[in-house]
Parts: sequence; structure tokens; C-alpha cells
Amino acid sequence: MKYILVTGGVISGIGKGIIASSVGTILKSCGLHVTAIKIDPYINIDAGTFSPYEHVVPHITDAIQEWVMKQAKVPVDGDEIEPQVCVIELGGTVGDIESMPFIEAFRQFQFKVKRENFCNIHVSLIPQPSATGEQKTKPTQNSVRELRGLGLSPDLIMCRCTTALENSVKEKISMFCHVEPQQVICVHDVSSIYRVPLLLEDQGVVGYLSSRLNMPIETKSRTMLTKWKEMSDRSDRLLEQCSIALVGKYTKFSDSYASVIKALEHSALAISHRLEVKYIDSASLEPTTLQEEPVKYHDAWQKLCSADGVLVPGGFGVRGTEGKIHAINWARKQRKPFLDANSTEFDPESKHPVVIDMPEHNPGQMGGTMRLGKRRTIFKTSNSIMRKLYGDAEYVEERHRHRFEVNPELKSHFEDKGFRFVGQDVEGERMEIIELDDHPYFVGVQYHPEFTSRPIKPSPPYLGLLLAAAGKLQGYLQKGCRLSPR
Repeated sequence: MKYILVTGGVISGIGKGIIASSVGTILKSCGLHVTAIKIDPYINIDAGTFSPYEHVVPHITDAIQEWVMKQAKVPVDGDEIEPQVCVIELGGTVGDIESMPFIEAFRQFQFKVKRENFCNIHVSLIPQPSATGEQKTKPTQNSVRELRGLGLSPDLIMCRCTTALENSVKEKISMFCHVEPQQVICVHDVSSIYRVPLLLEDQGVVGYLSSRLNMPIETKSRTMLTKWKEMSDRSDRLLEQCSIALVGKYTKFSDSYASVIKALEHSALAISHRLEVKYIDSASLEPTTLQEEPVKYHDAWQKLCSADGVLVPGGFGVRGTEGKIHAINWARKQRKPFLDANSTEFDPESKHPVVIDMPEHNPGQMGGTMRLGKRRTIFKTSNSIMRKLYGDAEYVEERHRHRFEVNPELKSHFEDKGFRFVGQDVEGERMEIIELDDHPYFVGVQYHPEFTSRPIKPSPPYLGLLLAAAGKLQGYLQKGCRLSPR
């Protein structure tokens, strides 16, 4: 097993995740089996209950070295083959007190797995003040010095910058950070993040990692990288646009819905449309906002009414729930998604609970009591839109994260009104997928399809939403769920 640790310096949000993903992509295009681990240095009793405003993707770690080695061996490509390379992204910034235990763990880890199986990529910032226009290397020098002082020496220094690195700057970083010039990689701003893997490929990152970690690299034609380049080129010449209203509770910080946004982008790119996301705070759609802040209320409704499609992601708690229902109610009347519910989650005294707490979980507790992980959903009908979007599969396996479920006692009531539960769990007890009859595209799922969306393979539910919003869903279904090469 080869381990590639990605660390970051100077500032947070510098792009470690994109770098880690890009490295994994170009290695995978070489025929290697690659997995990835994301570690965030936050200690909490139940990190799963963090608000997205506190942090986007919380994790809790224990016995990290053994855990990393165990998780790295888990097959992730669906072929049950053990990965050969594990790319590990360590969140936060080198020097932060929160990350100190993790840095120390990896300092020891590099000796446990031996030098030929471990390397460190350090992502740093090269600021370019507008007053002088000069690229500054001092922040990167200080960051690398800090990292070395903690016991890790970077094998590759990936420099985030606005424009391409000047040769003199690259040589300066090489000299004062104690690496060869070819180990200094320029990651300047590009038109699309999908161009980053190509940027790394052009600078010989694969060749360096192959030599440094003694990895076998295929020399035959790399079909995946060719497809990736075609996709990147297409992303730069999108002419048509599709707008989606995202009605949620955490819209002040777009990264709160990072997985959702990426899934939308993947699907929009697949149908050659430029995506416009209209963020709407669901609370702004409620009548109380009309009384207290009428301008905010009307602005929110204007955004909703001008969108081509509506997406309502999940969220816990009462705040903003009525606003979501108002948005879906309006969308139903305009032949767009609709759901009206008053659940025990929002009102424990409800006489008609549409959504109830799952019986095996303890009411009132959160996080550890949730139904988590990949679970199988069986399609109950052969003519559902969702089944067609999934390639006419008999079942799908998607990732779950929830504590509540549709009240099974009301199943027949809904189906009498054309509200069909086309997907259920293996036991047939939990409702997993719903569709509304006589509607262009009305789909609700219990799971999180955005977690398995990929740039070259978008999530079927999100692809269906974008196709319907662009007016192309029926044509896509009639062609056997195949997109035009154009």
C-alpha cells in the first residue's frame, strides 16, 4: 500500500481537497486502484451533529494510524479489489493547535510504513499583492519550515497562485524549501477545477510519484484521462444555462451543501448546460418573514419563481421547515416537486404524523442513533422514471444518513392520490423512493445520492432533475437513457 498525505499551509480552504482528488484521478487513469481518506482535526463527542455553519464535513478519529491502515484496504471501485494507493487529506492548516496530534501521528506513521510507501504533498499559497504584482514566497517558506519542525518533509510543494509561477519564483522556493525544482508544482487559477488533474499531469506529477513510491505505471493509452480532457474542454464552451433553486436552511455558506452543488454541476455538465444555483433561505419564504422583512420575502420568492427547477435538500429541526413546504407547494402547482408534511420530528404531538422516528432508534438522541451507510433499495415497479435513470436496475445501493422515515401506515393513502413509492428497502418496510404521477419530474429519495456522484458519472436523481429542468428528460428516456454525443 502506498500512502500520499496532503497537508496545507498559510490559509484554510486553499484547495487541498481538489489537489487530493486530482492526484487520485491521474493515478487512477494509470490503471491503479486508488482510495481516499479525509481527516478533519476536530474533537467532539458526536461530530455527526455539527451544524454546517461550524464545519462542513466533520469526522472524529481515534487510534488514527491503525484506523488509516485498515480503511485504506477497503475496496471502493465496486470490484472488491484492494486499493494500491491511499490519498489522505489532512484538513486544517499546519501549525494549528487542532491538527498537532494528527501531524504527530503521521510523523510516526511514515516510519511504520517505510519511506518508499509514504510521501507528503504540501499545498501552500503564493500571494501576489496587487500593489506590486510580485509573487511572494515567504508564506510558503514559513509554512514548510513549520511542517519540517513537526517532523514531516514535503516531497512535492504545490503552489496555489493566481497566475503561473515565474521560473525565478520556482527556483527560490526550491532553494529555500530544500526540494528540487521539479518538486515545485504550479497550481494556478484555471477556468474549471476539472482542469487541475490535467495541470498536474502536464508537470510530471505521475512520473515523480511513480519513481518516489516505486509504483508500476501503465504506458498504454489512458482512456480515462482522454475522457477527462474532453469533459474539461466541454466545460469551457457551455452556451445554454439551467437554473436550480436550492431551498435550504444553511444557504449563508454555500459549502454547507458542497456535495449537493457538485452533484448538480456533474449533471449540468453531462447535458452541456452551465449551472446557476439560486440559494434561498427557506425561512425567507414563510409568512412571518413577509410581516417582519417584506423585501427579503419578495426577493426569495422572485428567485424561486424564476428558477428552472427546485431542489430541497435535507435538514434537521423545525427552523425553515414551513418555508420548504411553501416552496414545494408552489412548485407542485407549476408542475414541479411537491411534498406536504407535519411530522413527529417537527411536531411530536401531531395527530397525523407523515414522518415518524424509526422504531429501533431512541427518540431525542441524534448522531449515533442515525441509520447510516450504504443500503440496498429495491424497485417495486418496472415503469418508474427513477428505475430507467438507474439503467433499468432491479435495485440500487446508496448511502443513508437519517433518523426518520415515512409512516408506513399512510402508504396506501398516498398511493391512492398518485403518490407512488417505487423504491423500498429489502424488507419492504421503509419507503426509499417516491414519484408523483402526471408530473414531468417529481422524485423524492430517502438516501443521499449526491455522495456517489462523479464528474464522469453523475448521480441519476440529479441528472433527471437537470434534464427535466432543461426540458430534455422525455427525449433522454425515449433514447434509452443515452445522451447525445454533442
